[in-house]
Amino acid sequence: MQALVYDVHGNLPALEAVLSDAGDVDRFILGGDYALFGGWPLETIERLRELPALWIRGNGERWTADPGDAPENPILPGAIAAARQALGDQLVTDLASLPFSATDGDTLICHGSPRSDVRSFFPEAQPDEQELLDGVTAKRLIFGHTHLAFKRAEAIELINPGSVGLPFDGDTRAAYALIHDDGTVEHRRVRYDHEASAAKVRALGGDWTETVARRIEQARADV
Repeated sequence: MQALVYDVHGNLPALEAVLSDAGDVDRFILGGDYALFGGWPLETIERLRELPALWIRGNGERWTADPGDAPENPILPGAIAAARQALGDQLVTDLASLPFSATDGDTLICHGSPRSDVRSFFPEAQPDEQELLDGVTAKRLIFGHTHLAFKRAEAIELINPGSVGLPFDGDTRAAYALIHDDGTVEHRRVRYDHEASAAKVRALGGDWTETVARRIEQARADV
């Protein structure tokens, strides 16, 4: 059995709740955006490094290593600076050097989509979906980035396990998924003290922290 762990965003209590719920799985598939925005960036990476895991990078790792590549957004400069300070130069470089994607049998694993770490898929099909899937021969695609847990069966099965540390579907519980030995996918939600995680982010100080804290508290992006 494998566990799909995406978009932890430095939220160590949420990660610990997921690991406890997952139990003794054979392997973790770690889908990127590990540290940025969270109250425990370094501690989160250290905990993930203890796991038997396949790692890829997300846009968070890319932006943290190259802040000039991040889009204009009022919360990004402060959040990136905080993550860089917490992780240190070598770890920032190591995380950005992780592969963009990975293949596991007939499954393709990426962060956003096979073409981009910031363009992705949603519960309802979007007009650019065929472009994002162009040339993909895998039967199953595992991805994250949108922080919305869903599974959709098209010509290629689309699986988003949701976000461990920063879900955006109005449900504050940590989200992840299990792939059972027979190939079936089980989405799971786990309660944790999300208010304490929000308070930890606020305690870091800086203009960006209030927005992130509210997102943890409300499990929404539009706050």
